[in-house]
Amino acid sequence: MAPISDTLIRELLDGRYIASLATTNPDGSVHVVAVWYHFDGNHINVATSSRSRKARNLQARPKASIMIDARDPLASRGVNIAGSVRIFSNADSLSCNLQVHRKYLSAPALADPRVGNVFAAWDDITLQITPTSVTFWDMRDVDRQVLGGAFQQNPDYLLPLAQ
Repeated sequence: MAPISDTLIRELLDGRYIASLATTNPDGSVHVVAVWYHFDGNHINVATSSRSRKARNLQARPKASIMIDARDPLASRGVNIAGSVRIFSNADSLSCNLQVHRKYLSAPALADPRVGNVFAAWDDITLQITPTSVTFWDMRDVDRQVLGGAFQQNPDYLLPLAQ
């Protein structure tokens, strides 16, 4: 397992990216959804609704994977973290969810009752992921080590991603 303290991993955990959270549906298929997250130094916290599919899946099967990636064509990199999940509700989830919301919403947005109150009401639980497996990649390393710097020397080799 890669250490959480690795610079690349911390950059992604501490950055403001949209993560992809994967849980297992009752029929064994995988449910993947985009989420906001906050890393508290030990756990990855996701604010969500207790009525969501991901919450119901995790109540029954408390394991998940979360992928956080930077999709810059010239610096594509990411981390996949698998782990066990605990679900917090009520007062226990309020401060965790507020940390998630503060990471993605400005102070004026949080103070606006049309925004802050809505997110606070929607996200009534916290999914807390405890990492058991950490895997990361960095295409800049692949370019240097395997491709001889071809992408760095020829930025037009990689086509732009849709905006």
